[in-house]
Amino acid sequence: MNKFQIIVHFTLDDEILTLLTAHRSYINYLINKGIIESYAVSMETQTVWITMNADNKEEVIKYIHKMPLNKFWEYSIENLILYDSTQYRLPALQLN
Repeated sequence: MNKFQIIVHFTLDDEILTLLTAHRSYINYLINKGIIESYAVSMETQTVWITMNADNKEEVIKYIHKMPLNKFWEYSIENLILYDSTQYRLPALQLN
């Protein structure tokens, strides 16, 4: 299993707003299945960052094409060689 970073650029409009509920449901489904590890959106720059687990880029593209907002997106996919975060670390030791 590989990790991929998807970087999405979009322009907000009324049609996107009508699809947000369906889109969030699909994103939550992928998060619950462990396919998406992180999902972040910036309204300031109208950018989305998704970290996804998949065997290859073709599999990532299949997931993206099922996303309700995909037709509004311009995106790039990068295969990550290293991905580290606090969630992969042991909790800090706290002495009583």
